[in-house]
Amino acid sequence: MAPTRFELNGKSVYVAGHRGMVGSALTRRLAKENVRLRTTERSEVDLINQAQVFDWFAKVRPQIVFVAAAKVGGIAANDTLRAEFIYENIAIAANVIHAAHVNGVEKLMFLGSSCIYPKFAPQPLREDSILTGALEPTNEPYAVAKIAGVKMAEAYRSQYGSDFISVMPTNLYGPGDNYHPEYSHVAAALIRRFHEARVAGSTSVVIWGSGSPRREFLFVDDMADACIHLMKTYSGAEAINVGTGSDITIAELAHVVADIVDYQGGIAFDPTRPDGTPRKLLDVSRLSELGWRAQIPLKAGIRRAYEAYLANQRSANVNRRT
Repeated sequence: MAPTRFELNGKSVYVAGHRGMVGSALTRRLAKENVRLRTTERSEVDLINQAQVFDWFAKVRPQIVFVAAAKVGGIAANDTLRAEFIYENIAIAANVIHAAHVNGVEKLMFLGSSCIYPKFAPQPLREDSILTGALEPTNEPYAVAKIAGVKMAEAYRSQYGSDFISVMPTNLYGPGDNYHPEYSHVAAALIRRFHEARVAGSTSVVIWGSGSPRREFLFVDDMADACIHLMKTYSGAEAINVGTGSDITIAELAHVVADIVDYQGGIAFDPTRPDGTPRKLLDVSRLSELGWRAQIPLKAGIRRAYEAYLANQRSANVNRRT
């Protein structure tokens, strides 16, 4: 797979979802590029509002678009907010991708999710496994919405020749993550749970599920760097996996987080809570062929994520006092 070369220098770049974890990482990474960054606040442009999206694109006419906006959450959020997850994510994808086409965007990247792969697809997950089997039931609405976005980008490329590409990130974590007690992703949930247990002096922390599922984790700033690399070097219909190429069990991750947070108590698991997909490891050989590999090891990334969490806690405490 020979890399192409697309130039970002001097161009107008829109990051949809710049307040989110991935979007904010993209804006940090784009600060190193000579681009004119465009962002929108939800009060100005609600991405599920078609008229607002179309009006903004017609007025601003960005040249490059990263579709990082999405309604996201952990396994509990996906399984509980099923209607919101499918409606809002399909609306965002449809509105932004079509507006990009109508207004002549030079290149667009749609960010999918590794949850779009079938629950029991062969491991590691290859890009050609999409739509070859049944999805994990707990996150099916979100996965269907993300598949729709990937297929939209593919369809606009096929019918109109649009240079629209899709990337498939693995489980992400880092600064800007959501630490909601019920709806967060696993890495953020563990950071919060172990931190609060250490502060409270708890003797035991209970982790959802059996602890046996295997997951791959990518630091969000690595994800942003991969996105910029692929925007410059890749142009094709097939989605590209973005990950580290290695995984660990949830139980192993729990011990890594506990060690970094300096939690000294016990760790138990609640098998009555859903495990989700047994294993989710991405085949990143195509990404490697394009010249990119993850740089931030898991322990270093968790440490940086925890530092960001503590900084947010201090900021929230200051705001409550003022």
